[in-house]
This record gives sequence, structure tokens and C-alpha cells, in this order.
Amino acid sequence: MVSESSLAVSVLPEGLREREQWVCWREEERDGKPTKIPVTPGAGGFASSTESDTWSDFETALEYTGTEHADGIGFVFTDDDPVVGVDLDDCRDPETGDVDDAARDIIERLDSYTEVSPSGTGFHVLITGTLPDGRNRRGSVELYDTARFFTVTGDHVNETPTHVARRQDALTAIHREYVQNTERDTASESEQRESAGDQSASGGAADADVDLEDEDLLEKARNASNGEKFEQLWNGNTAGYDSQSEADMALCCLLAFWTGGDRTQMDHLFRQSELLREKWDEVHYADGSTYGEKTIERAITTTSEFYEPDAGDDTTDAHDPATDSSPGGDAGDSERSRAYLAEKNRLLGERVDELEATLAEKTERIDTLEAEVERLTEELAARDQEIEQPHEEQVATACESSSESETRSVWRRLFGGDSE
Repeated sequence: MVSESSLAVSVLPEGLREREQWVCWREEERDGKPTKIPVTPGAGGFASSTESDTWSDFETALEYTGTEHADGIGFVFTDDDPVVGVDLDDCRDPETGDVDDAARDIIERLDSYTEVSPSGTGFHVLITGTLPDGRNRRGSVELYDTARFFTVTGDHVNETPTHVARRQDALTAIHREYVQNTERDTASESEQRESAGDQSASGGAADADVDLEDEDLLEKARNASNGEKFEQLWNGNTAGYDSQSEADMALCCLLAFWTGGDRTQMDHLFRQSELLREKWDEVHYADGSTYGEKTIERAITTTSEFYEPDAGDDTTDAHDPATDSSPGGDAGDSERSRAYLAEKNRLLGERVDELEATLAEKTERIDTLEAEVERLTEELAARDQEIEQPHEEQVATACESSSESETRSVWRRLFGGDSE
């Protein structure tokens, strides 16, 4: 149980203590493993990380940890604050204090308020920034910025600041390196960059001189044999694609073909399409690239053939990676197919992680509801017992009174008068 004496209140960042986003928690066993159940400070019922009326100010939460109903306090992340939590599990030896290299690297680069987790086997780092899109956990590294709560111990790591620092660049880089990337993704991008260099040296996109005006280019794209596909994507129809990101990639590949890999014109045209969304200009990568810039880069890399005005054939099919899986293609088709599949697998991996995170949240919700039902059941049984006990006493008293009355009545009949 955490008390004010054991939790170093003065070490906790003041900016966090001022927010009314605090809950308590108690540890219960669920399916053979300890689970931290969020508790509403003062009330003792289940607290929800999405329902602000179950939270309180810091002082109320801290005071409630002095009761038998709570083991500690926690901070809730919301969409209305810039706080991001970095959870590093199974990276610290609780007996020796030794920390693994990956966790040490993350803590040093984030350089913000860090504390040891309740188990002593991990760390919680708190920073301010914006969590990049995509998966939010891989292995023992998890990132949260909304609808979750962090246990707070006050067991501050001495080498780290006592304030919550803004670390957007470091967060973006760590998300990319430790959460977003896989060895396969890294290898695939490396191969793509090498392929792009080969294309430039042998007459790829860098040598393609298309120079079509926007209207002429769009007309040719619509009149090509796969013009229906182009028109569908241009109008924002993502049917047939697993996600809008795949549709974005497909349209960019088509634009890469018709523009000869002209990045500026591709970006200009994409912004005229119905697929354009705010995400296009958001920075998603450690090198400062936006989602749109990286999508265009990948589209050009995976496109090995470009429109040739001198060829005299305006009906040539532009490249759509979604249709490049037919057997019997040339080496370029095979390479594009592999690149497309790698990108598709990456997007599917992100979706799987999102579903796993949702499942974990629902499981946590079920655990807390079961705990609440158990608590209410015990409370109801106690109240029933309290009601039954006075009732039994009243019945016993009534029986005694009735017995005395019957005795007096018998004496009257026998002796013709009252008798004690």
C-alpha cells in the first residue's frame, strides 16, 4: 500500500499533481496473475480511464491510499493533455538494479521524469508530445497518450529530471526504432533504397522526362486501360483495399507512372484527389518526413516503369501494386510485388496491434467489472445479515412476551384473580 510517507510527493512533477486526472488502484489476482484494478478515490468503486467522473484531484487519491481499499495511485492519460507515457517492462533486475541496454537507451534519449514501476522490474517515463500514428507497442515497450492510466510510485530514477519534458523528436525516433520497425521492415526499406539508386543510375525515374500538364496527365490516366481504377482512387473510393493507407499508396504509384516520378507534381496532384486527409502533412518519421513525403518516396521506389510520351501508346497501364501478383511477370514486376507485399504486411501488422490493444483494454474492463460485482455482492450479503439480526431479536422478544401473557391467563382461571 502506498502512503504519503512512502510516496515521495515532492518528487512528483507539479504539472501532473495539478491535474484532476488521478485514480487509485488495488491489486487482485485474475486468471492466476496479479492485475491492477483502477479504483475511484473516496468511493471505492470501479474507475474508468474514459469516465472523468471516476477520477479526482491528487490529494484525494493520495489520501484514499491510506485505506484498505487501495494499494496505490495512478495518472489517467486523456486527449485533452499532451502527456505521453512510455512503459518499459521486464528490463530491470529488482535486486541488483541492473538495466538492459535498450531501456537505458530509451530513458537517456527521452531525458524526462522517470520512475521505477510497482513491480520493480520496469520503468515509467512521462513526457509531453504527440504520439505518432501506427502501432503503440512491441515487446516490452508500450506508448500511451489516452484512455489508459499509469501507476505512479514516486520511486524516481535519480539520473533523470524531476519535470515532464517535451521530447517530440526523441519520441518520434524511439517510436520508429523500437515500436514501428521490424527487421523485415528495415531490410525491405534498405532494399528499396538500393533499388532506387540502381534505377537512377540506369535510367529510372530521374531520367524520365514526361512534362505533362495536370489536365493532360489526368485525361491520359483516365483513358488508360486501368483508368477505372485510377478514377475510383481519385474520387476517394477505397473499395478493394484493406486500409486507406494502401489506397494512398496505390494512387501514388499510378501518379508516379504518369509523372515520371516527379515528386512535386505527384504531391500537387494527390492534394487535388479525394483521398487527401490531414495525415498527409503530419510528420511520422524520425528523419522529419511527413506521411505524404514517405508515401511518395515508396511509390517511386516500387515503380520501375514510367510513361514514355515518345512511345506513341497512350493506353499503357500505369502501375498499381495491388494488381502486380500475377505469375509470369518480369523481374521488375516481381520486385514491385515483393515491395507491395512488404508494405501491405506492415499495414496489416499495425492493424493487428490495434486490435490486440483493443482486446487488452476490453479484457481489463471485464476484470475490473468482475471485481466490482464481487465487491458489491459481498456488500449486499453484509447488509442482509445486518437486517436479519435485528429481526431475529424482535421475534425472540415477542415470543417471551406471549409466554408471560399465557401464564397470567392460566393463573386467573385457576384462582379467579391476578397472580404474579
